[in-house]
Amino acid sequence: MNQEWIIVMFESSTVGILLIVVVVIIVLSVFLSFFPIMLWISALASGVRISIITLVAMRLRRVTPSRIVNPMIKAHKAGLGLSINQLESHYLAGGNVDRVVNALIAAQRANIPLEFERAAAIDLAGRDVLQAVQMSVNPRVIETPVVAAVAKNGIEVKVKARVTVRANIDRLVGGAGEETIIARVGEGIVTTVGSSNSHKDVLENPDMISRTVLNKGLDSGTAFEILSIDIADVDVGKNIGAFLQTEQAEADKQIAQAKAEERRAMAVAHEQEMKARVVEMRARVVESESAVPLAMAEALRGGQIGVMDYMNLKNIEADTHMRDSIGKPGESGTNGKKQE
Repeated sequence: MNQEWIIVMFESSTVGILLIVVVVIIVLSVFLSFFPIMLWISALASGVRISIITLVAMRLRRVTPSRIVNPMIKAHKAGLGLSINQLESHYLAGGNVDRVVNALIAAQRANIPLEFERAAAIDLAGRDVLQAVQMSVNPRVIETPVVAAVAKNGIEVKVKARVTVRANIDRLVGGAGEETIIARVGEGIVTTVGSSNSHKDVLENPDMISRTVLNKGLDSGTAFEILSIDIADVDVGKNIGAFLQTEQAEADKQIAQAKAEERRAMAVAHEQEMKARVVEMRARVVESESAVPLAMAEALRGGQIGVMDYMNLKNIEADTHMRDSIGKPGESGTNGKKQE
């Protein structure tokens, strides 16, 4: 019995110890979640004076302390002189604190004047402030797509350019982006090629495109500064002038054919109208001729003409028919054959 009682006591004490360990772990986890001791120790070791109460207050404001303290340590080591309130306010505004601090450090190393407020405004505007600082130190090359333009002689010229730009930090907020630079360079290329008398002038002196485009001040109102414009490739395309002339000739041909068809249709309609008029006149003549015997009969019955007058009329008709037959050689020959 004593052994069994000892075993039960040992098991109960083991379970109690495990429960105590679990409770301690949970309490430490909750405590460390609100009191980031290790982060506080790292800040103190780096020379950043921040109280544990401030870190707890960040937790209550739903701010991740590491997102503020770690950039603050970098800024302190770089000698930027930033405060916790500046970084926390930028974090609460939705900015990227670590990227802004990295941009400030890069600008300081490159001797580029950049204040925290300016960097924070650029970051909140949606632009990558660190990339902007890097572009200020190391200019970027933007390659334009192939731009097709037509010279005055009608020959198409295809041009591809490379634009070297440097970020202008003062105009990053509210300045136009790379798309505007590409569009303006394309416009300058089209204007330069279009004002050339021949495509050969462009092929011989492609640098005149660069000079003309640079003189237009295409970087005004943009977030970049154009350093140079280099023509990468120039090719000769189609003969647009000849193509347009061919299309114009084909259009003129179709117009002429349409007008000729219209005149032919009008002529056919006029011919049909004349035929209808001839048929109508013949019908009237036949109608009039059919009325002659009736009139003659009526005149005979009424005594307006006599029998001798009627016979004289028939003799006149016979003489007229004979003269008509003599006046037509074909019919006279036919009559002669019939008489033979």
